[in-house]
Amino acid sequence: MKRLKIAVTSDYDSLVPMFIENRLEFGMDEPVPTDLVKCWSVTDDDGKIQGGAVLAMRQGEYICDGIAVNPKYRKANIGSELLSLMVDEIRKRGGKSLFLVARAPGFFARSGFSEVARDSAPIFFECFGCPQYGTECHPQVMKLEIE
Repeated sequence: MKRLKIAVTSDYDSLVPMFIENRLEFGMDEPVPTDLVKCWSVTDDDGKIQGGAVLAMRQGEYICDGIAVNPKYRKANIGSELLSLMVDEIRKRGGKSLFLVARAPGFFARSGFSEVARDSAPIFFECFGCPQYGTECHPQVMKLEIE
């Protein structure tokens, strides 16, 4: 297996194809403005993107605007490392919580997130209007309290 490198990137657009490939809901028309805070890419020895994460602000709250790792590397703790970087960044900025819509809620629950009502979180993506929603995708709105 190739070695992976996690690095901060300012090239958000380079992450989008990987997110789409990993079946994250992605649309260019967000329902509310999103301010990017920081992005991380995971690349292999050949420079190919194998994962990534996007921290953003929406409606005054920190959100995970995308986090994915290609299936080949999912058992290598890369998702946990990305999540940890995201939480550390929020702490540095004085934030107290992180919201997300989880396609893999078990992973996030093991990381300390709990399910919250949709109306108690910022408005997310087009997730709930997506044709995958409720059929092959059963996302949960989740929140992590950061101490």
